[in-house]
Amino acid sequence: MAFSRFLPQTVRSPGSPDPGHAIISHGPAQSDPDSAGRLPSALSDGVLSTLRGLRGNARGAILTEPLWGIPFNLFAPYASVYMLALGLTDAQIGTVISVGLAGQVVFSLLSGVLADRMGRRRATLVFDLIAWSAPCLIWAAAQDLRWFLLGALVNSARRVPDNTWNLLLVEDTDPEELVHIYAMVYTAGQLAVFFAPLAGFLISRFDLVPTVRGLYVLAFLMMTTKFLLLNTLVTETERGRIRMEETRGRSLLSLLGEVRGLVRTVLTTRQTVHTIALMALVSVVTVIQTTFWSIIAMENIGIPAEYIAYFPFLRSLAMLGFLGLLVPRLRYIPFGRPMVAALCAYALSMLVLVSAPKGGYGLLAVSVLLESGAYSVVATQTECLAVWNVDPAERARIVSLAHTVVIACTTPFGWLAGLLSEVDRALPFLLNAMLLLGGIWVVGRLKAATGTSAVPAP
Repeated sequence: MAFSRFLPQTVRSPGSPDPGHAIISHGPAQSDPDSAGRLPSALSDGVLSTLRGLRGNARGAILTEPLWGIPFNLFAPYASVYMLALGLTDAQIGTVISVGLAGQVVFSLLSGVLADRMGRRRATLVFDLIAWSAPCLIWAAAQDLRWFLLGALVNSARRVPDNTWNLLLVEDTDPEELVHIYAMVYTAGQLAVFFAPLAGFLISRFDLVPTVRGLYVLAFLMMTTKFLLLNTLVTETERGRIRMEETRGRSLLSLLGEVRGLVRTVLTTRQTVHTIALMALVSVVTVIQTTFWSIIAMENIGIPAEYIAYFPFLRSLAMLGFLGLLVPRLRYIPFGRPMVAALCAYALSMLVLVSAPKGGYGLLAVSVLLESGAYSVVATQTECLAVWNVDPAERARIVSLAHTVVIACTTPFGWLAGLLSEVDRALPFLLNAMLLLGGIWVVGRLKAATGTSAVPAP
């Protein structure tokens, strides 16, 4: 139904260290070994000092985000099994996901234009209310497939505030602080998951469906409060005001026509194509994992609904540990080796998951730990390949275009995974394993395209 702001956003952050072969470069590529490893390092003193000194839009964006992250992480682990409990089949759940992703393709394409026409601040408020407040009420009242299809389509507008919220966060912020700010955003996403076990406690008291309905109502109240509060704490960015003036009186179609030139800019180099392929692969794996994990855990392994939320808690706890202890040690290791090892471990976590017997809590925990360690490497290494040297004048449209390409590649896999799950609930995860192993080939092609195996780790 919905995917967190804190799930892999492989094309969203302009705060990634320049890997020397950025997707879009407006100057000579530079490899800065002194910047390698800055993101994990920022999880310590740099983050704390930045948090104390937060001001402007970054302060408003970060301090209000828990009002979004906490309710999301209360209902998200149960979104798929809630649909299952209301009579949807696995294939229908996959269809809902793909319909939502198809809508996201459209809104991703429009997000840059809307950010320029409406301004970052106004677009964030309007489309956050449309994309989150309204769907939460739809999901709370849902009765059958039609409600979830409607909710998915309305929620697909989330791609506009995903872009504009990010622009509010970074455009008037000191570039030296960006890496610390993104570390805070990423860490906040993991910490919000610690509230997930509360949902399990409520389910044990009130049963699955009424509890999840109540959690959606709670999400509506908290998220709407967040959106209104954020709007009072931020101001339009300088670049946003310039673009509003430049696009005043122009139609959406004429502005979209300018995107054609950007497509050529983004997709003319081999390393760009391979980087987007890697981002799309991570996106597909995440969509399948997010959608069908709780179903296989409950239906195949027999985990009671009230215990499901403890596993995202374990995943986040482990990921914070890996981000603090493992990832910093990779900062000067050539890109290919840790990435290949992480992709293999990620695929292994899928195989362990599907091999877990009824009541196999231990193997399920092993799978979660393997996945957490692998993802902490894959996410940060992939983030390192994302856009860094993006022309500020075109940032909104370039980011929205990159989102569009990745989501378009991901869209059919929700439907496909749903069909596979209908046959055997292990099959979506076997597909994930194959995709992850295929990612090793993509990494090899990326190394060949860039002519180096040493892309500085984040």
